[in-house]
Amino acid sequence: MSTRTFDQSTATPNRAVELTLLLVLAGLWGGSYTFIKIGVETIPPLTLIAARTLIAGLVLLVVIRWRGLRLPRDLATWRQFLIQACLNSVVPFTLIAWAERSVDAGLATILSSTSPIFVVLLSCLSASVERLPGLRLAGIAAGIAGTILIVGTQAMAGFGEQLWAQLALVAASVCYGGAALFGRSFKGFDPIMPAVGSLLCGAFVLLPLSLLLDRPWALSPSVQSIQALIALSLVSTALAFVIYFRLIARLGPVATTSVAYLRVPTGVLIGMTFLGEALAPTAWAGLGLVLAGVMAMTLPLRARGATARP
Repeated sequence: MSTRTFDQSTATPNRAVELTLLLVLAGLWGGSYTFIKIGVETIPPLTLIAARTLIAGLVLLVVIRWRGLRLPRDLATWRQFLIQACLNSVVPFTLIAWAERSVDAGLATILSSTSPIFVVLLSCLSASVERLPGLRLAGIAAGIAGTILIVGTQAMAGFGEQLWAQLALVAASVCYGGAALFGRSFKGFDPIMPAVGSLLCGAFVLLPLSLLLDRPWALSPSVQSIQALIALSLVSTALAFVIYFRLIARLGPVATTSVAYLRVPTGVLIGMTFLGEALAPTAWAGLGLVLAGVMAMTLPLRARGATARP
């Protein structure tokens, strides 16, 4: 059976379905921060990330076998999987884990939500550059402004302190932007293929580093950390990556990276629902801006003239 099993003829976006999946992805990735926080209490960050990618990749490999599919065997495709792994997991996961040791969570959230900006900037550097419509640019600006209002403007007071850690968070957002653009090269694949391929490649890179630096056989992780690792691997990685690559194929990189904004209000709403937390008036305004920005980045645009592109 061919590895390119995703039928492009059925890839016309159903906006209601894709926007629902975007919200689901925001919840899955928004919850990952809690799982990571619990996991790193007794598991070193590098080992946690290595185990996360390995478990998720193996689970999806079983799913592929169950579906009767097979992974590609050509070296060129696996090189693409390796590049995607470095952009989407190996480098940004490591940078974020290192940076959050010294950067406040609020400012880290703001800096981590800038990936849509870097999708635009990296697109401008590509050979196949296309001008981004003004509505999309307005959506990016609204999303950033909304994120700042939700987190709280006081979080920006620490900007410039711990500069290297903050630059690491920005670099992680650059990686995520590059990953979203590079993910377009997997059109024609079933979304599970680049998900499992990139995760296995990520584990291939991270596992030796974990064995060398952390000596995981000598660790004594708590039951809570192990449970968090399992949830992180199965829910926030394996399932999330399949949804992510589907959205890249259906909505494109700019719209898909709008999930960076949705993670913030998703986390706030979870806190309101389950922890009884109150939302400040500025946060309500920020929530409105985030939703408006995401809609501007995902709604279909009308073609202008005969030469306009969809």
